[in-house]
Amino acid sequence: MAIVLYDLVGADGRRFSSNCWRSRLALAHKGLDCETVPTRFTEIGQIGDGSFKTIPVIEDNGTWVGDSWAIAEYLDDTYSDRPPVLAGSDGRQHARFVQDWSRSRISPLVMTMIVEDIHAQLTPEDKEYFHATRSKRLGRDINSIQEGREERVLELRERLEPMRRVVAETPFLGGELPTYADYVAFSPFIWARSTSPFALVEPGDPVHAWFHRVLDLYDGLARNNPGYDW
Repeated sequence: MAIVLYDLVGADGRRFSSNCWRSRLALAHKGLDCETVPTRFTEIGQIGDGSFKTIPVIEDNGTWVGDSWAIAEYLDDTYSDRPPVLAGSDGRQHARFVQDWSRSRISPLVMTMIVEDIHAQLTPEDKEYFHATRSKRLGRDINSIQEGREERVLELRERLEPMRRVVAETPFLGGELPTYADYVAFSPFIWARSTSPFALVEPGDPVHAWFHRVLDLYDGLARNNPGYDW
């Protein structure tokens, strides 16, 4: 039986959640069959017993797991006979470092550059929820918050320098093959590509080349998602 993944969806069916993409790629990495359930923000409370507040959530033959990191650990622990997504204890620490770096230094800045574009992709009932929750999270009304992103993207590209040095030398953050660290680092970029025409990285940048390598993984799983070509 396929694992069921509850996956955030916009008005036109595109899957844009950075956290859900981490789990979709982790499932593909493990070679596990996956059935996705498109879920709007306002439908999250209907998942399982109603206790989940965010997604991704998976259901695996009666076992429910929420949170992308917990899902990655669960997949490795439960399906240890398949390729490890976290690559052992050292891999877990590597992925956790990349996750914390991305969450603290990359994703918050990316949010200010795409939040209005995300809002435009949502169904009417989700737009109200998203506007209220993201305005609270950012400490200001999200309207016009994208102004000045042409300057902020230069700061973002500077913050990517440690990653740039690695992927200029090896195909992936995990080396010759991708690991969960790549999926974590990839998630803010697929989040943006799925919702916004504003390019975070440009051709010629090693990060851009790495991003397209990840887009092509698993028969173009991420590339085939509706989005913008940058």
